[in-house]
Amino acid sequence: MVQYSIIVPMYNEEAVIEETYKRLKEVMDQTRESYELLFVNDGSRDRTVEIVSRLCDSDSNVRLLDFSRNFGHQIAITAGMDYAAGRAIVVIDADLQDPPSIILEMIGKWKEGFDVVYGKRSKRKGETIFKKATAKFFYRLLRSMTNVEIPVDTGDFRLIDRKVADVLRGLKEKNRFVRGLVSWVGFRQTSVEYVREERWAGETKYPLKKMIRFAMDGITSFSYKPLKLATYLGFFLSGLSFIYLLVVLYQALFTESTTAGWASTVAINLFFNGIVLILLGIIGEYIGRIYDESKDRPLYIIQEVKGGASSTREQAPEPERVR
Repeated sequence: MVQYSIIVPMYNEEAVIEETYKRLKEVMDQTRESYELLFVNDGSRDRTVEIVSRLCDSDSNVRLLDFSRNFGHQIAITAGMDYAAGRAIVVIDADLQDPPSIILEMIGKWKEGFDVVYGKRSKRKGETIFKKATAKFFYRLLRSMTNVEIPVDTGDFRLIDRKVADVLRGLKEKNRFVRGLVSWVGFRQTSVEYVREERWAGETKYPLKKMIRFAMDGITSFSYKPLKLATYLGFFLSGLSFIYLLVVLYQALFTESTTAGWASTVAINLFFNGIVLILLGIIGEYIGRIYDESKDRPLYIIQEVKGGASSTREQAPEPERVR
């Protein structure tokens, strides 16, 4: 059996992937135990696959899962867990912002008996004030909105035990939020603090638009509080409208003052119509997720599996996930 599986999701990482391999190999060789480096190509359009294919030919510890197209970062992590052969599985991004050396600390915690060891960022280097502020807001909003205790200032960089990975493989939802799922399944969990470095090379794969989408996936996957807020807001605005109606009736029956012009009427109508559209949008998010689940399509499609002479779990994925 392979002792450690290192999952590395990739999307257009040709500028950094060789350095990532070099650093991971240096760290994992220090363990003096069996390991595999499982690179998951999420539809890259550059030379990422070509580079990793060469690594597979020269190093039997390297494996490549090549998607047929881009399915998303969280799906790439899921596929890696499905194919991983190790007793302990580590997820780390290819950009080297999460230092590979921290894996050794995670392994130490795992050997102490913890089933999940997640990396907690004590400092973030090379990021703008806006990025840091929005990230801090996102983690705290997510914690307050969801029904699951998701640790703040953590990403997908973590080690999980084989039994945890096997439980995660049984969760079939399509809109994946892996760090939330890991918290949801429970088990004995702890953290390792580290300083997040600047990206070694290349460009970020999570611009603002994707971050907003990611935040929506996290909130709607683990909470229906937005729907409750919509209900509370509806009652609140209805109450205000009723009070305003009483004021208008009082003015019409007992005073000579009237509302001048249509400006206020149009403004109120626009305001309430905007609220209605927002509420419909929230409801639409949940309906869209129900629609995705009902289609029951596979989470991903793999066109090639390469390398990994040391692997013993080649048939790990379940039929409904991979065709």
